[in-house]
Amino acid sequence: MPALEESQGVNKVVDSICKLSPDLLAETCRHILFYLQGQTKGVDSAEISDEFQRAGVRCDHEALQNIIRFLLLTFRSAGKSNLSGDDLVKRLEEGSSKWPKASLQVLHRLWSEHGASVRAQQEVESALSIGQLVDMQWKLGMAVSSDTCRSLNSPYVSLLLKIVEPSGQICQKSFEMTIPQFQNFHKQFKEMAAVMETV
Repeated sequence: MPALEESQGVNKVVDSICKLSPDLLAETCRHILFYLQGQTKGVDSAEISDEFQRAGVRCDHEALQNIIRFLLLTFRSAGKSNLSGDDLVKRLEEGSSKWPKASLQVLHRLWSEHGASVRAQQEVESALSIGQLVDMQWKLGMAVSSDTCRSLNSPYVSLLLKIVEPSGQICQKSFEMTIPQFQNFHKQFKEMAAVMETV
């Protein structure tokens, strides 16, 4: 019975959300809404966890991640479905009967304030659904030898890119380039920079 399991999963997350004061729920929602509006690079679960601890709310890592995922999904789907604050509350009540009135009021108020901005950002993202580079690290190395060549003595550049995917997850991509490959890469970046200066 997947519907029953899904309902129990929602009720478990709602139980975790019920432990939050209206102010703490509002602050958690703001983190998520700011991300969905494109104002922050991602949802910082460590910062939310610190806020929970300062407020005296005990919440394990899995429960915190479930709250964040649930709120992300709720606000994303509300944006895609073009829901009003009233429609959002109605859907939440249909999903679980355990919602306290104060929590629903917080969600209604914040969605009424931020929903239009989230929808606008979703429209932009759907046109550009690619990840966003948030950090790049590089290092120059020297390959001295390998299992097939005793005396390699070949320099290389290693790049590590941190990318926020459209889902909000931060992933890392790493790759290595020979010096000629890096020089070509550098040349292409200079060409892009020159074009961008003309815009």
